[in-house]
Amino acid sequence: MHAVPPRPSLITHSADFLREALLAGEWIDVLPSERTLCTRLRISRPTLRAVLAQLEREGVISAVENKKRRILAVSAKQPGKARSNMIALLSPVPQQAMPPFVLFWVDALRELLAEAGHQLEVHASAHCFVAKPAGGLKKLTQRVQAAAWVLFRSAPVMQRWFAEQNIATVIAGSCADGLELPSVDLDYRATCRHAATMLMQKGHRQIALLLPGSSHGGDVESAHGFREAFATSNAAPILLQHHETAEQVVEQLDVLLKRKPAPTAFVVARSIHTLTVITHLLRSGHRLPRDFAVVSRDDDAFLEHVVPRVTRYSADAAKFAKRLSKLVLELAQTGHTSTKPVRLMPDLRRGETA
Repeated sequence: MHAVPPRPSLITHSADFLREALLAGEWIDVLPSERTLCTRLRISRPTLRAVLAQLEREGVISAVENKKRRILAVSAKQPGKARSNMIALLSPVPQQAMPPFVLFWVDALRELLAEAGHQLEVHASAHCFVAKPAGGLKKLTQRVQAAAWVLFRSAPVMQRWFAEQNIATVIAGSCADGLELPSVDLDYRATCRHAATMLMQKGHRQIALLLPGSSHGGDVESAHGFREAFATSNAAPILLQHHETAEQVVEQLDVLLKRKPAPTAFVVARSIHTLTVITHLLRSGHRLPRDFAVVSRDDDAFLEHVVPRVTRYSADAAKFAKRLSKLVLELAQTGHTSTKPVRLMPDLRRGETA
């Protein structure tokens, strides 16, 4: 199937119109007020600001100074830059290292965007996922002219940088506190609250949540929801963070098992770490769920082949991609979209480990 030819968005049309007006000398030195420009271009203020942000990135106009924008340079060749039909997905890892669920929704997203005339490019740039990413992000966004960006496993500092630069961005995950960027994520808060409540109803009082030591929004929400389940209980939640290696998961698990009293149930955030927890417990001579209960917050296809069957929460990758594509296309084509978080609740798949 051939991709549908891309249709210029309202932002693209408006940016081209504004460049032509500047080339014609309609305004000298500084741009008029936003109200005047909105009336002149017949667009809304959010759309205008997206247009101005695009021209600022191209070096056509300056950033706001004393409520004014100076006209810097106009080139007749520049309009072509704004006609990007490319959507960039920024990831800390290449596609071959992504979890299966993520690969599924990335492929589904690519197909949905292609149907609308857009191309998805995955950029794996580990140097953008550091404590101070501004330099790497600036170089990348200047080199890659995208109609919109999708951030996967992004830290708050990265999200804040994109928001401050007024770059069209959608978070594939949870948005950091204090920021209003469009986002799509699984409802990890409700999932972990439900998992802990279910385990308490089965008689467990010492329950541990194993999380990667990251600042990803979904993991933060998981911790919040897990704690909420204990609000009306005399039991205390046990949160344990690790560095995402099998060795550290085992090490931290052994530390937990030496506690007095030791946990009798585990909620594990990543499916691959669930496999580590289960195999280590079985190797140590324990039986599930007689000795310990294990619940996986995430699901992946390989868990279908684990014995005993793993109790886990399963989400629809196609549904995730559909909701994500809707926000991305709205943002790329109109310059604005809803910033209300989209949260999808996974389904509980009961197994033999809890």
